[in-house]
Amino acid sequence: MTGEKLSTSTHVLIGAGRMGGALLSGWLSGRGSGKLNAAEILVIDPSPGEAANKALALGAKFSNRLTKGAASGLKLCLLAVKPQMFADIGPGLAMVLPKDTLVVSIMAGISLERLNDVFGPRPVIRAMPNTPAAYGKGITAYVCGDGVDEAQRDLVELRLKAGGQVVRVENERQIDMVTAVSGSGPAYVFFLTEALEAAGMQLGLPEELARALARQTVVGSGFMLGKSEKTAAQLRQDVTSPGGTTQAALEVLMAEDGLPSIMRKAVNAAFVRSRELGGR
Repeated sequence: MTGEKLSTSTHVLIGAGRMGGALLSGWLSGRGSGKLNAAEILVIDPSPGEAANKALALGAKFSNRLTKGAASGLKLCLLAVKPQMFADIGPGLAMVLPKDTLVVSIMAGISLERLNDVFGPRPVIRAMPNTPAAYGKGITAYVCGDGVDEAQRDLVELRLKAGGQVVRVENERQIDMVTAVSGSGPAYVFFLTEALEAAGMQLGLPEELARALARQTVVGSGFMLGKSEKTAAQLRQDVTSPGGTTQAALEVLMAEDGLPSIMRKAVNAAFVRSRELGGR
């Protein structure tokens, strides 16, 4: 299989973990009008996860490594491995990928400069999705390197829309900012849900009830935010009666050392770490 020549429409996914698997599921489901036939996809992953196994069952190709024969017709290579793995696998990929293959990296922190150092003349794009992409409800930002043409931009947008909304940012520094806000953002929301659940339990609610209340409050609030044309601030104000219980809670959350300050510190820590992962 690894020596098989693939069609020119074939896409290769390097790493099918949570994010890579989420986009893979989108490619096969046709979300964002970018459906691929399973036979057009090659998955490279020594330990394929749930999404990859589903793709393999549908007819996607699989290998532990990429060879020149298997890579001969590739149009797009999506790098979805952990950034710490790039130094080990990047040079090997560069040896076998065709010179006109579009390389799209969703690795946190790995810069366009570093990608260019490894992949040479190939067009490269950095992108940052988030985990709701598994359900077509994520958002992905991307920035193009030199040499990416309009047709390649259209192709990458089509493929990234499998995970939800897609936005193009002005410069690479903003990708590190995106990583800190939306890339890591779902974890912040999940932790807020955990904290709300724990607070309910501290008041005396049974664990199962506290969990259900916290979870559905976040799910329902997110649904409102998605459906409403109002800003988050306006929606907050709508449910805050003067002198009421919500205002009492918000006075704590919005204090000088409250949630805004904590969130700024948290997002900045993620931004700094993204830069560190890229050696900057």
